[in-house]
Amino acid sequence: MKHNTQIRNFIKRNAHLFWYTPANKKQEVSDEFILEQVLNYAELPTIKEYFEIIGIEKAAQNFHNIKGRRIGNIYPEIYHLFAEYFKRNAQRNSG
Repeated sequence: MKHNTQIRNFIKRNAHLFWYTPANKKQEVSDEFILEQVLNYAELPTIKEYFEIIGIEKAAQNFHNIKGRRIGNIYPEIYHLFAEYFKRNAQRNSG
């Protein structure tokens, strides 16, 4: 996967979120994988930074793509919190 410069820099600065991904593969991870890792392991300022980089609509889209594939990778409490967050914020921004 080819990421823009902002996402590549974000991954570099937050490499600890991808601890089990080999160093030479970190820049190739999917958008959904980045979101999974950010939601599960990042602190709120990092989550906010990520949403500012990709936008709330893209984050919501990636979140909903996860839903059908590997929902078990996101902690249930985190999933519920962000399902509500995206429902409120993504809809408000698109309406």
